[in-house]
Amino acid sequence: MARGTKVKVDGTGGPGERQSLYFPREMLEEIKAEALRQDRSLSWIIQKAWRVARPKIEQLPSANEMEPGSPPPRRRG
Repeated sequence: MARGTKVKVDGTGGPGERQSLYFPREMLEEIKAEALRQDRSLSWIIQKAWRVARPKIEQLPSANEMEPGSPPPRRRG
């Protein structure tokens, strides 16, 4: 299993609020390559990806709506 890499992302577009996100190493390398290709920051790429993906993510069932026999959701913390 590949180790994840921690990335600190500014949560507000300005100084102050920060959030740590963990990405698999290969995914982070892909994000970095795309940021370089577009001459944008990692934060910008992640924000745009979220805006594009959000409608599809909102259609996914919540943990309480999972189908019988599916694995339980991972616990946080």
